[in-house]
Amino acid sequence: MDLNALHTFRVAASDLNGQMRGKRVPPSYADKLAKGAVRMPFSALNVDLWGADIEGSPLVFESGDADGVLRPTERRPVPMPWLNTTTALVPMCLYDDDGAPFAGDPRHALSAILNRYAQRGWTVIAATELEFTLLDSSAAQPRPPQNPLTGRRLSDEAVLSMAEMDAFDGFFTDLYDGCTAMGIPAQTAISESGIGQFEINLNHQDALRCADDTWLFKALTRGLARKHGFTATFMAKPYLADAGNGMHVHFSVLDAQGRNVFDNGGPKGTDTLHAAVAGCLAAMPGSTLIFAPHGNSFARLVPGAHAPTGASWAYENRTAALRIPGGAPAARRIEHRVAGGDINPYLMLASVLGAALLGIEDGLTPPDPITGNAYEVDGLPQMAPDLPSAIAAWESDPLIARIFPAELIRNMAMTKRQEIARFADIPPDEHWISYLEAV
Repeated sequence: MDLNALHTFRVAASDLNGQMRGKRVPPSYADKLAKGAVRMPFSALNVDLWGADIEGSPLVFESGDADGVLRPTERRPVPMPWLNTTTALVPMCLYDDDGAPFAGDPRHALSAILNRYAQRGWTVIAATELEFTLLDSSAAQPRPPQNPLTGRRLSDEAVLSMAEMDAFDGFFTDLYDGCTAMGIPAQTAISESGIGQFEINLNHQDALRCADDTWLFKALTRGLARKHGFTATFMAKPYLADAGNGMHVHFSVLDAQGRNVFDNGGPKGTDTLHAAVAGCLAAMPGSTLIFAPHGNSFARLVPGAHAPTGASWAYENRTAALRIPGGAPAARRIEHRVAGGDINPYLMLASVLGAALLGIEDGLTPPDPITGNAYEVDGLPQMAPDLPSAIAAWESDPLIARIFPAELIRNMAMTKRQEIARFADIPPDEHWISYLEAV
């Protein structure tokens, strides 16, 4: 897009919760972005769910709330089809004045992990499956939206229902058009098992581009839903008695010759695949805070609810936390099934890919793959059961310290503890309002 032709445009980076933080700027900034024309406090990427500074954070008063420099990412400007005015968003990352990446920027955390793969001559290919729920948020509690064709409120599950997809054709047509305009590789869409729940898959691509597109897709989906008169939410559990929203990620690794390092020519995969699985399993309990970053997240992580609660792996088994899909050996990959739809995609991919790399670096060996129902397998290491436990595990796990910089670990823990304290002052039946379009 020609930024100089716009009335204004936006520049934004991702905070720890995956929310966009940035500025609206005039077109005169277009040719100055790479030179650091836009500055923003480092603390802006470490605010809570409502956008408040973190009390006691060294990024605020202790450092004088110093500014960093926003610079454009490789993603390039994208249109914002959910707005009525023609404009663009330039995805940014935060640096210090010397050009060093800010350690508290989630995108930099993923870039650092991918650079470690690159040092081996490897490239990570990833794809995400995004579940979200369409609902009516105009009442005291969230409720299903009205069917645009019949005017009647949705009341039943509609797994793989073409009729339900067609009822929302206007929204999905705009969503696919928006993805095309933004360069987001949207693939299949289905009606999922929850009331008003849908899933869209993004195609396999470079892992950093995958995270960018997942971040942008969430903003696009929420914005277009509003234009169509309802709400789209990626909350892990919009309705406590209904299906939760997950965000599965598939990944494989290519060597310098473009060969899949997980492919042994058969269904079992290579020793490298097994080591990556072992690393993911080892880091899974300590990574709970990334896969379930909000209080509402833990309503999804319960046994028997199609969300893994124990660290296990299997071949072609959707009850396991890690699934090795079948199909052509050249496409051998790992599907990580733990994360909710409410995650920050940069932190989620950094956690998954960082854990896999630790398994490879350390030559880890996984336990035997499970068979049958994972919820009935005894002795599996378990995900943290609640948000306070997840924070404690996140801070103390030595594997997490090898994946993420110490500053980001500290910032995330402080952020989540402040959110717990703030939610304690909000009536529980109103918590959904804070989560609805913020996660």
